[in-house]
Amino acid sequence: MNNDIEELVKSIKRSFRMHMNGVTSQSIREKNTNYKINWGISNLELKEMAKDYGKNQQLALQLWNEDIRECKILATLIMPSNEMTPEIADEWVGQIETQDLAEFAAFNLFQHIKDVQFLTFKWIASERIISQLIGYQTLSRLFLNGFLPNEINSNQYLILVSKALVDENIGLKHAAMNSVVRFSELGQAYQKAANERLQTNFY
Repeated sequence: MNNDIEELVKSIKRSFRMHMNGVTSQSIREKNTNYKINWGISNLELKEMAKDYGKNQQLALQLWNEDIRECKILATLIMPSNEMTPEIADEWVGQIETQDLAEFAAFNLFQHIKDVQFLTFKWIASERIISQLIGYQTLSRLFLNGFLPNEINSNQYLILVSKALVDENIGLKHAAMNSVVRFSELGQAYQKAANERLQTNFY
């Protein structure tokens, strides 16, 4: 690792103490998350911190390797979306174990990756709940921003989302439902397809 990057990571980790939120940190621990360390720092505060470092792939990759909640969230803010390869994206998704990090990763980074829609269909087809959750959260943002899936992708999406909507995992059901609402807002044809496939009138 570059010595400058190593020193910068150390400096960032030290700075977290000044922003620690004890109440939030305790709440995160009580949810049995697997972080070695979490400081309970909000996404908004981390966004402000990220401005000081700009977009930096090397720094983002090193931060991601730290078993610290804030390092991983900061990595999603610092990683340049145009340098996030499908291989790295898949690797990160496979390493995400908590719902809060899944949400931040989808919102901060994954929705901005070029051609990420091809990965989202892979993620929602996964047997892994967190991977599915990330896929639906990312698709929600893509639909909101006007991504129009073709008929084949629409059919695949509706088949998979119908299963997610009846899953026992509340977080997954919520993410899936939000994505269906956004899908239905794409136009009359999409709304009709969702209503017919899911046998529910979304509007």
